[in-house]
Amino acid sequence: MVDKKAALDYHSENRAGKISVTPTKPCSTQAELSLAYTPGVAEPCREIEKNPLTSALYTARSNLVGVITNGTAVLGLGDIGPLASKPVMEGKGVLFKQFADVDVFDLEVDAKDPDRFIEIVASLEPTFGGINLEDVKAPECFYIEEQLIKRMGIPVFHDDQHGTAMITSAALINALELIELDPQEAKVVFLGAGASGVACAHMFEAVGIPHQNITMVDRKGVVTKDRAEAEPYRGYFAQDGSAKSLEEAIKGANIFMGLSGKGLFNAEMLKTMADKTIVFALANPDPEIDYHEALATRPEIIMATGRSDFPNQVNNVLGFPFVFRGALDVGATQINKEMKLAAIHALANLAKKPVPLSVCQAYKEKEISFGPTYIIPKALDPRVLLYVAPAVAQAAMESGVATRPIRDFEAYHQKLLRMIEVKFTRDELIEEKALPFVPSFAVVK
Repeated sequence: MVDKKAALDYHSENRAGKISVTPTKPCSTQAELSLAYTPGVAEPCREIEKNPLTSALYTARSNLVGVITNGTAVLGLGDIGPLASKPVMEGKGVLFKQFADVDVFDLEVDAKDPDRFIEIVASLEPTFGGINLEDVKAPECFYIEEQLIKRMGIPVFHDDQHGTAMITSAALINALELIELDPQEAKVVFLGAGASGVACAHMFEAVGIPHQNITMVDRKGVVTKDRAEAEPYRGYFAQDGSAKSLEEAIKGANIFMGLSGKGLFNAEMLKTMADKTIVFALANPDPEIDYHEALATRPEIIMATGRSDFPNQVNNVLGFPFVFRGALDVGATQINKEMKLAAIHALANLAKKPVPLSVCQAYKEKEISFGPTYIIPKALDPRVLLYVAPAVAQAAMESGVATRPIRDFEAYHQKLLRMIEVKFTRDELIEEKALPFVPSFAVVK
């Protein structure tokens, strides 16, 4: 556990908070001042007025994401309001910058009413190249994201939904391969039917789990057909079966997907699952079932949690920085299903590659290799940028939402590599200079 004083000191010492704004151009002479502001600043203004796409050339907008919340569903803290949520949003900005060199303005908006929140965020489109919605409670978050995607010409991405969905889907693909189970035959039970649960269920469908094989359980029990109309988001996964409780639904299931709370899944339930079993217990900081208890009950299972001190940590930092990196680099107008799937398969494929020694050392491991305790890349693996960002960029181009297509993927790879080269040893850097995969088109004419 993190020491309270250490955490408060970290946030308060030296300069308060975790982020600052730093100029990227010199402004120390009269000539530089006249270029940075009046009269020189008028020239890019005129160019942008004539052609809005040139904002990517003359401003920071193409590398700037708004991390925006109303503070209604913060981490495990709940509805603590926008001001109290600011440390979390600043933290998100740090991760964007640290992992993918994406700049962030965090905006904490005092607007619980969904329509007012939508109006405020939509009005900010001229400022940003993308919007990362954060810690907005369900079910309002679904409506808010849907409306903003319709209204805005830049990517809008609710990370609590899609970040978790992408990482767990990548883990699922590899876990199913390891237990030799066809996705079409897998039966999944979700405990937790909020923003993350619904998004994960949709993405599980996209990677091959049949709709009829997905059961959702919330505080009221199994989401059944009689609730479908009243609860349209989770109701999409409503079932007709006889099971009414988690205990009944989990019998014979292959996959438990926990997005709920500590201790809500137990060893007796685990014993009733199918022979080929995957457990994703993602409640934070304490999972639905203790990791050691689960392995003691069923030693053969593949298990993931949200914790860094257990294998297979589902950490959203594997997703959002790199998805936005790829989306921003091609001027994508949205982050669509094709881009999310590209990120998923890039992560799944990377987990099968040999892990650099520098990454192993960061986790105090002699060796890390694909298997039951390593089904998704480590959060500190710098190669995630090299795999996910180009895959997302390519998917944006192929699906027709890119406004600035990449014309040379090899040059793009080298650009990304320069962002993270200090994280590799010399030998690893030489090895990573080669493209990690061959795009379906390396050069766009």
